[in-house]
Amino acid sequence: MREQRKERILAFMREDAYKPLLFKELLMVLDVPKDDLQEFEEVIEELEAEGRIFKTHKDRYGVPDRMSLAVGRLQGNERGYGFVIPDEEGVGDVFITAEALNGAMHNDRVIARISKKTTADKRSEGEIIRILKRANNTVVGTFEKSKYFGFVVPDNARISGDIFIPRDEFNNAKPGQKVIAELVKWPEKRRNAEGRIVEIIGNANEAGVDILSIIKAHNFIEEFPEDVIKQAEDIDDSVTEEMLEGRRDLRGLTMVTIDGEDAKDLDDAVSIERLANGNYRLGVHIADVSRYVTEGSPLDQEALKRGTSVYLVDRVIPMLPKKLSNGICSLNPQVDRLAFSVMMDVDSSGRVVDHEIFESVIKTNERMTYTNVYKILVENDSELISRYNYLIEDFKSMEELAAILRKKRFARGAIDFDFEEAKIILDEKGRPVEVRRYEITIANKIIEEFMLVCNETVAEHFYWANCPFVYRIHEDPDAEKISSFNEFIHNLGYNVKGINKIHPRALQELLERVKGKREERIISTVMLRSLQKARYSNENGGHFGLAAKYYCHFTSPIRRYPDLIIHRIMKEYIKGQMGMDRQEVLNSRLPGVAKLCSERERASEEAERETEDLKKVEFMKQQEGEVFEGIISNVTSFGMFIELDNTIEGLVRMSSMEDDYYIYNDKQYYLIGERSRKIYRIGDIVNVKLARADIAARKIDFVLVEAPASEEAKSAPEHVKEQKPAKIKRGKKTMDPKVKKNIMGKGRRKKS
Repeated sequence: MREQRKERILAFMREDAYKPLLFKELLMVLDVPKDDLQEFEEVIEELEAEGRIFKTHKDRYGVPDRMSLAVGRLQGNERGYGFVIPDEEGVGDVFITAEALNGAMHNDRVIARISKKTTADKRSEGEIIRILKRANNTVVGTFEKSKYFGFVVPDNARISGDIFIPRDEFNNAKPGQKVIAELVKWPEKRRNAEGRIVEIIGNANEAGVDILSIIKAHNFIEEFPEDVIKQAEDIDDSVTEEMLEGRRDLRGLTMVTIDGEDAKDLDDAVSIERLANGNYRLGVHIADVSRYVTEGSPLDQEALKRGTSVYLVDRVIPMLPKKLSNGICSLNPQVDRLAFSVMMDVDSSGRVVDHEIFESVIKTNERMTYTNVYKILVENDSELISRYNYLIEDFKSMEELAAILRKKRFARGAIDFDFEEAKIILDEKGRPVEVRRYEITIANKIIEEFMLVCNETVAEHFYWANCPFVYRIHEDPDAEKISSFNEFIHNLGYNVKGINKIHPRALQELLERVKGKREERIISTVMLRSLQKARYSNENGGHFGLAAKYYCHFTSPIRRYPDLIIHRIMKEYIKGQMGMDRQEVLNSRLPGVAKLCSERERASEEAERETEDLKKVEFMKQQEGEVFEGIISNVTSFGMFIELDNTIEGLVRMSSMEDDYYIYNDKQYYLIGERSRKIYRIGDIVNVKLARADIAARKIDFVLVEAPASEEAKSAPEHVKEQKPAKIKRGKKTMDPKVKKNIMGKGRRKKS
């Protein structure tokens, strides 16, 4: 009810005729009765605290977007400036100079006054005028000290400025140790934040401290509270007869799990049958976690707080205790398990012609791995074929159906980004001993397609049921960003059609055209940067990247809270327990749940990326001075990024290219020598020497050791020689070359 009231007030303030009013004027205009005065005041205060309305220095209220204000999250930059990422979808970022931060720190929720609006070649600029919510109550970093005071250098380079530590707040910290500093004073102009040491993580060079520091920085907690552990321990390890009431018995149906070798939380199984009419009956059977994690219980509250399991390079921080995730909720072979099943009849064109959703009891036949399924289907491994002889026809049918579903998905325009991931192998002490490309095989693709079609089927079913729900949405891209992207690819000889209302098919066709070409990586990366980020929402907005009208995350309740909560909703609806009162409760709660889960997902992905980057640099540290062959993956105004065969990237700084003075062409993304006319461009093969692997900064610096290896790159082509090169654009903000996010959401390399 309160949320509905807020929306009515906001709608009133957004009317064209509205002018900012005083509180007493709002009371009069909205005809607020005296006995409602206190609640109305609370609602206005909440709206202001949330940044949805703004109170001027003259005590008048209005909505920020009509007052040249931007409300959102501040994203800091290691150079001291920042960007406000607005809450409002489709609105461009606002650049904030270091002088205009006014004490705001990375990830703070802020209000910025826009001083310069967006133009054709510049983004809008502004100044922070209010900090709504602080994000950094603590900071993880390295402790250093002088004679009279100490300071903490934040690990997160986006937090600009060291944290000042008074001498009496060292709490036995020693120089060089990784610590957690609690902030007691926020930064001000020309004054750093002040804090005190509250925890010593360990010596910076001590084994495991590096990853632990990242975990602490993102506020991830490995241990579970006592009441959560107790609830988990009290859960029975086996499925009893009384649990089976109302469930369909599928224990006689042949089904398997297919996961990576090291997976322990097996939350999905698949089955397949060929029907007499030629259709496939695909079964996707998901662990019934909601049977054990009941709403409002300690387990549920802790799962919501975490939002997701976090898969770091050396460990997993689970959403649920291992007693559940690796035990009774894991679909281990040859044991009874409670499940939520979706049975889909799919025709030869990939269309789901019929489906059922119901609670079940299952018993998986085998715990298969991607490697073994690949060896059976592709390598015809005789030993494995003999061992799993009774499953071979099923695997072949799965391969056929996955190909049909994939073809149908691409035909409707789904975008397939082919960013290769790295597999990092650590020794028993957590040191990287090998970094290689992670291979996606037909086995991975089978599971991916089956999970995708299941998630779509479930989302569509409950959309038409008009039921409260949590969708996985990916909104249409901003027209301005697509226009800029089209201009970018035009300079590389490409274009996309219909940029005013872009269809994902146009982008997929472009990816197909650049497949295998030198510019494939840069075009894919810039395209991904031009799209919105997928997120959770209680309202269905479709999924642009998948070209799907309906999509949700249903298939991983062990490791994702959105899946868990929709399992509960689905059960209530199926059992006829979704009354109006319950719908009202869910409608008021789900927006907050969706937002929190989106935030925890982003934090998880950031931590995963940081641990991977850290171990990659640590791996390369052992090879400083060695020469490697690599490919130019991106060219910027300050140098070029080189990717090695093992996916590791480093920077060749323009300042290290001493054989000539190189000029950056910002239209066609290459460097050209002023005297020699040598050209370095995306896709060129070069030899580089590893000059420095900076573990603390997680950066790799290369230097060229010879001219470009490719004949094509040795001299400028005629059309380039005739063209006057652009001046170097110093300080231009360039894209991060390490974009790897799959727009379908976190996949742990298999699930969607």
